[in-house]
Amino acid sequence: MNTLNINIADSLYNSLQEIAQRESVSVEQLVASAIAEKISVLMGDSYLQERAKRGNREKYDAIMAKVPDIEPEWYDRLPTS
Repeated sequence: MNTLNINIADSLYNSLQEIAQRESVSVEQLVASAIAEKISVLMGDSYLQERAKRGNREKYDAIMAKVPDIEPEWYDRLPTS
């Protein structure tokens, strides 16, 4: 593990403390979780772009052709209004 010292506004730190207390976690755990979440979002975009480059339309169409053309169950239907 590494240690990171940062300067943040008092108001932001106060919010961190309030949320951490409400969630029953330490401020450090909350910050680490927030950083991990942000990294995941930022890396997710590039992952999806890279994954899309490897895509193959013909393979996709072949797989989709195997899916039966039937009405979805009532709970899977899109709302009409």
